[in-house]
Amino acid sequence: MAVSRTQYIYEQLDLMFPQAGCELNYGSLFQLAVAVTLSAQTTDVSVNRVTRELFARYPDPESLAQADIKDLEAIIRSIGLYRNKAANIKALARELVENHNGEVPDTMEELVKLPGIGRKTANVILSEGYKVPAIAVDTHVHRVSIRLRLAGENDTVEKVEEKLMEQFPREQWSHLHHLLIHFGRYRCQARKPQCEGCPFTDFCRCQADK
Repeated sequence: MAVSRTQYIYEQLDLMFPQAGCELNYGSLFQLAVAVTLSAQTTDVSVNRVTRELFARYPDPESLAQADIKDLEAIIRSIGLYRNKAANIKALARELVENHNGEVPDTMEELVKLPGIGRKTANVILSEGYKVPAIAVDTHVHRVSIRLRLAGENDTVEKVEEKLMEQFPREQWSHLHHLLIHFGRYRCQARKPQCEGCPFTDFCRCQADK
């Protein structure tokens, strides 16, 4: 029985990164939500560096909601957009305390209403925190999906998510998300993809552009 291209991609990625998973450090759903919010336009390594102190001092929404904004800014200053992110995580904590009994919601509809949380972040929370099959399309997933012809060159983040969900079984979505991130982060980088020995060169757009 012939293997489909999508099945081939999934199997090869799984061979390359069998332990692929979330690389953010967290100890609760709330900390996961904060870490993912902070991770926009910066690396997980940078986020883990600042959340070590952040979570030690403000481990839950109740304490973070009461934090001094200048203190939050000082703790996360080394990551991009730290002022906006400090405001967002404080507002997020306050919203959870005041309207959600301190609990992180478990639906997309409720999550995207929270400060600093968009669809990508919500999908990470649902997938990683609640174990609900979901595909979070970040910059790596977006780039790799286009290069591997799983999506069109002009597809939006939302369209890429939709196409991936159509092409892969639901039970693969969450792991696929991590596989594509790891491939994009460690092998198929934006500027200098490591094409030598890549199992996808027969159909990858990187090769077509050379």
